[in-house]
Amino acid sequence: MIGYEDFAALTGDSPTARTEWAAVVAAWSEPHRRYHDLHHLAAVLGLVRELGAAADDAAAVALAAWYHDVVYDPRRGDNEQVSAERARAGLRGLVPAARVEEVVRLVLLTAGHGAAPDDANGAVLCDADLAVLAAPPDAYAAYASAVRAEYGHLPDEAFTAGRIAVLESLLALPALYRLPATAAWEARARANLTAEIGLLRARSS
Repeated sequence: MIGYEDFAALTGDSPTARTEWAAVVAAWSEPHRRYHDLHHLAAVLGLVRELGAAADDAAAVALAAWYHDVVYDPRRGDNEQVSAERARAGLRGLVPAARVEEVVRLVLLTAGHGAAPDDANGAVLCDADLAVLAAPPDAYAAYASAVRAEYGHLPDEAFTAGRIAVLESLLALPALYRLPATAAWEARARANLTAEIGLLRARSS
């Protein structure tokens, strides 16, 4: 389980913080999640800690990691928007209002991962969130399979079209990774994305 201590370090220890942490962990534990689950949350939090020195507000980035997929329903297209509003409601009174709004902005940014060149906070969160794209082939294949399982309600044709569109939008980014510490991930990630697109097209032909 993701420890309360990590959350309380960002919000302070209080009954409200403990209740909010429990609710956030419960959301990430929903049974329909196959990739966007507590393992993904833990991975992103760990990378945010590693990369956090590059951020302007490391605490805001860490909070955004907690909330970036707190709402995840594969049947809807506004998960980032609803997750951002969930962060705004859940963090109200726990952290300063300006930090809450920065968390909201960062969660919304994960819809497209298009952090601006001067957005240090966005670069840390997006690089951490997209780290899986640069995984070794076996781990990447497991990730892709888990995403397919989350969209089990879609027939293959619909999933393939949607997934290819997502992958192509990522490849269209000027850079998948923005930080010097993650720049070496770029080539492997693009190779993985390209290979998955090829596999999806071959299966649908």
